[in-house]
Amino acid sequence: MTAACSKQAVKPTPLPTDKPPVEKPVTEKPTTEKPSTDKPITITPPTETQPYATLKPANWQDLDGLLQDDVVAAWPAWMQSCTRLVKKAQWKTACDAAQTMKQPNKAAIIDYLSNYFDVYRAHNEDGTTSGTITGYYQPLLNGSKTQSKQYPYPLYKEPNDLITVELADAYPELKYKRIRGKLEGKKLVPYRTRAEIDANPSPLAGNELFWIDDMIDVFFLQIQGSGVVQLENGEQVQVGYANQNGYPYKSIGKLLVEQGELTLDKASMQGIKNWATNNPDKLPALLNSNPSYVFFRELPAGLPGPLGALSVPITAERSVAIDPKFIPLGAPIFLSTTEPNSNKPLKRLMLAQDTGGAIRGGVRADFFWGAGDAAGARAGSMKQDGEIWVLLPKGFVVGE
Repeated sequence: MTAACSKQAVKPTPLPTDKPPVEKPVTEKPTTEKPSTDKPITITPPTETQPYATLKPANWQDLDGLLQDDVVAAWPAWMQSCTRLVKKAQWKTACDAAQTMKQPNKAAIIDYLSNYFDVYRAHNEDGTTSGTITGYYQPLLNGSKTQSKQYPYPLYKEPNDLITVELADAYPELKYKRIRGKLEGKKLVPYRTRAEIDANPSPLAGNELFWIDDMIDVFFLQIQGSGVVQLENGEQVQVGYANQNGYPYKSIGKLLVEQGELTLDKASMQGIKNWATNNPDKLPALLNSNPSYVFFRELPAGLPGPLGALSVPITAERSVAIDPKFIPLGAPIFLSTTEPNSNKPLKRLMLAQDTGGAIRGGVRADFFWGAGDAAGARAGSMKQDGEIWVLLPKGFVVGE
């Protein structure tokens, strides 16, 4: 939430990301309750649910717009998915067949999909088939390897004392779920909040990856989950999600609306950035109202795009972040929605290659728009209704 997103810059390695959402126009009342940090973490196992249980068989004829889409543009993204999926028994046959196809044209790709995949329609848990489609992107930040008056704001690496517990180790039904904390004696307690991390002096001093020139850019990088840092010598370095402190994201846009600082129509990413520029003294307190904090790592040079939760580079306008409880990570999907702030149809073959902390539900996706300001403008204004169909290999067994 990659992110997607997303980058979106890059995201994690084998683990799905916990990317918070891009700030959107506000429709809900914000919650500002501060989590407790003075008691041990406890785990209550939930009722077991079958993965992908809300996917229902559908027909190829339901994919209105597939034949009009430039599916050739999605093929490289599918081949990226196959570098991971080919290791899984249910996907191996389809991926092996794809790897024999050299620069296929549109007709060949459509024929391949119909021969190797069945169509399933995504549903929400209440049985509805429409959901929210948002967007994310890969921001560009100005930074330095050393702190200075021009570059005073740290971008932190993952702290050594941050402990991540994969809940699936104890509860297999909790695949992709985890808790985070730190040890106090023999107890695992919640990790430091944003306010505690950003205190002066910071308990994470010495753990900086880079220093950035703008506090609000650091915050929005954490929302996107990945980005590019341009250094003083002109070098550009991709950074991606490494881990998160374990607290849920809380919308600062909602809080600004509640406080009367912004109107609903201005509570977007750009609107919040404008408010931050005009209210620098109020900004730290606003950011601290969101206890969630994301840590980063430097990514290998030469990647064609941000790394998503599948640990492959994601592709602008062909990759989405989804909830892996409802849609298999790596799967081709057909997305039917509209362009940002528009009724213009956006119907496209996409790849489910990323996840995000705010991407929850059976019909929910975060559309990766690419890198830079133009992509950011589209991502920041995207909050559309949409429908999703998922392509699964013939014979796919739900729950495996």
